[in-house]
Amino acid sequence: MTDDAPETAAARTLPPWWAVLLVALAIAGTAFAIGRFSTFDIAPVTPGDTSAEAGFARDMQVHHSQAIDLAMTIYRSTDDGDLRALAYDIATGQAEQKGVMYGWLVQWGLPQAGGPTMQWMSASEAGHAHGGSSSAPLSEQEAREAMGMASEAELDELGAATGRQADCLFLELMIRHHEGAIPMAEAILELGTEPQVLAVAERMKNAQQFEIDAMTSMQQRLGCSG
Repeated sequence: MTDDAPETAAARTLPPWWAVLLVALAIAGTAFAIGRFSTFDIAPVTPGDTSAEAGFARDMQVHHSQAIDLAMTIYRSTDDGDLRALAYDIATGQAEQKGVMYGWLVQWGLPQAGGPTMQWMSASEAGHAHGGSSSAPLSEQEAREAMGMASEAELDELGAATGRQADCLFLELMIRHHEGAIPMAEAILELGTEPQVLAVAERMKNAQQFEIDAMTSMQQRLGCSG
């Protein structure tokens, strides 16, 4: 991603209104989460290989990887300034979070991959809503669909699209992508106990909901159908 990512954000003067609010939301969300989860009177326990924390870190890294690819695809092609700025913020923000989650697994001495996708969510309300259960795990394709991830055909379509068609397709795919991430964050907030993971998940949930609202507004401005 390094070669594709812009070398600097210097070309941006003042960030658009939604970016300013997003930063404020992230700061507030983190402060709330840290305050909330630091009150737990429990001894720290390193998450194990089958823990919800490990599953969340693994699956959300995969999820973030596709979001980064989607965002960089539209960043390179769009002529819409606000959309380009949003794509940049999604790519850089999710790359940072992906690195944090990679670091957790290293810190815990766990492999970066393991177990069926989304199986860690099966005991949560969000997991049940996605059709998962401890006795019948989702297939890989079913899990990717539940996570809101784009198919190979959709990725190819975005790569080939131009102009307003590309902008609207990106917004459609990224809204769905974010909507798949929020239940994952809700599941770890329900099942997890590791304070640093819970703090990041709380911030992630709030930020992605805010970005969904911003992208919905962009769809209306651009006159996207569907």
